[in-house]
Amino acid sequence: MQTTVKTAISFRGNGLHSGRPATVTVRPAGVHHGIWFKRTDVHLGDTMIAARWDAVNRSPLCTKLENAAGLQVSTVEHLMAALAGCGIHNALVEIDGPEVPILDGSSAPFVRGIMTRGVRFQAAPVMAIEVLKEVTVRDGDAMATLVPSDTLRIDFEIDFADAAIGHQRKTLVMNNGSFARELCDSRTFCRQADVEAMQANGLALGGAAGLNAVVFDGDAVVSPGGLRHADEPVRHKMLDALGDLALAGAPLLGHYTGVRAGHSLTNTLLRKLFGTPGAVRMVECDGAIAARLPGFGLVWNEIPAVA
Repeated sequence: MQTTVKTAISFRGNGLHSGRPATVTVRPAGVHHGIWFKRTDVHLGDTMIAARWDAVNRSPLCTKLENAAGLQVSTVEHLMAALAGCGIHNALVEIDGPEVPILDGSSAPFVRGIMTRGVRFQAAPVMAIEVLKEVTVRDGDAMATLVPSDTLRIDFEIDFADAAIGHQRKTLVMNNGSFARELCDSRTFCRQADVEAMQANGLALGGAAGLNAVVFDGDAVVSPGGLRHADEPVRHKMLDALGDLALAGAPLLGHYTGVRAGHSLTNTLLRKLFGTPGAVRMVECDGAIAARLPGFGLVWNEIPAVA
């Protein structure tokens, strides 16, 4: 069955890149609505922006959505990951600014908010996107691929010169609450030199104190409190991947592998997937398939108490 949130839930904070405060309110929506953003601070023209792969204005730093009128909302990936990880299929996301608040840099505040309000089941079957053919995209030494699988599996590998990050790899099957339990509290990360460079260019203003991101400097973790997981960086990259894959428009049944992949490359992968004849088909989820979707099996006491 499709799902939506039981009641509206709001979040307020600064954007990571713009530093501008914004309030996001996730509201219930009807069956077959999908996920849409609405810019409530704009009063002329089309204020609705679809949370879909073909509405992405590709950027290396975050996932930015844009409608045909040019209206944008950016840094949607952590909220999209939370919605997918909680198994939410239908929601209207109202926002009074151009960037989703970064909050603590993870999806945990969104997950806890959604689960506090609760999930409402709707009288309509879930349609999933089944991957039928392997598709792969590359950009230098970065690679992203999707292959057929009976559930969504994410495999990610990163390799940084910074000793505090280094080489990390992790694989997870994204059902039975694994997103909330294993990934949702993992924060975005960057290097101190990157923060300084971005701030010099008027970016990363919301992360100036290291409170909204994990900041690394060589072999040191600069951010107060250290890491939440020894491999928090690769876990966050998997979180980002789930949020970007949620822009497929329906739950994916496929095995995603990312090697040094980012937001732009994952979107390029979705564009190739949907542009390849015979690479996907829509399937109606029976009970067995539904039990393999993200969000199934999520229980409150498995959500990390960090936010």
